[in-house]
Amino acid sequence: MRDSHFLKESKLMQILIGFVIAVFVGLTGVGGGSFTTPALVLIAGLSGAEAVGTALVFSTIVRLAAAPFYMAGKHVHLRYLWLMLLGAVPGLLAGTYLLSSFKSRQWNPVVLTIIGAILIASSTFTLIYGNRRRRASGDVPSWLPWLTLPIGLETGFSSAGAGALGTIVLLNCSQMSAASVVGTDLAFGIVLAATGSVFHFSLGSISTPALKALLLGGIPGVLVGCALAPRIPSHKLKPLIVALTLLLGVQLIWSGLRMGR
Repeated sequence: MRDSHFLKESKLMQILIGFVIAVFVGLTGVGGGSFTTPALVLIAGLSGAEAVGTALVFSTIVRLAAAPFYMAGKHVHLRYLWLMLLGAVPGLLAGTYLLSSFKSRQWNPVVLTIIGAILIASSTFTLIYGNRRRRASGDVPSWLPWLTLPIGLETGFSSAGAGALGTIVLLNCSQMSAASVVGTDLAFGIVLAATGSVFHFSLGSISTPALKALLLGGIPGVLVGCALAPRIPSHKLKPLIVALTLLLGVQLIWSGLRMGR
């Protein structure tokens, strides 16, 4: 009886987690794996590999639900998307292989801490220098794949931080509007999460009960986020995105230090 009550509370918590995370994904494109993976480890008690695989599938589905809203508004920059994927997809395959090679399948807290530190540093840089950049909207840097290669690597290994790091890259390497940054990063995240999900399915590292609970909250949550996004002006959405990535960085460091005890 007690175990049944605990399981019910755990499922309700997972539904709530899915809803809240998905609202921010639909609104900013940030937070899919970064919040979901640690929550599944700390709250649901999943192993590291299971949490990563489940978070990747969850991120894929909620991003797919959000993508049509941004594609309809023509907020996906295809040239940036292609160059980002050119570096990230090979990195993703390497990261997934690294995760599957760990015999213990234990969560590595060092990865979370490093990603968190990178997010805090890059978010702070964006807040201080973001308004000083002067790159023409058509000037797409050819070296962009080298920036997204490590993003793909850590996505395959941890699923955390891909959306936030991709957003930070776009905010600092382009002059796109906030809506275009979110739309392009959503498309970027869809391809990465979907590719990673295929490999995790083949490894059997997906928790179906946790995934179902997350999606019960996630699907309505992402629709709420997408509905709110057009109501927020671009000049207000950018600081919100940067502030959220800064919060994610702090949260990831806290999770990494807690898991490392």
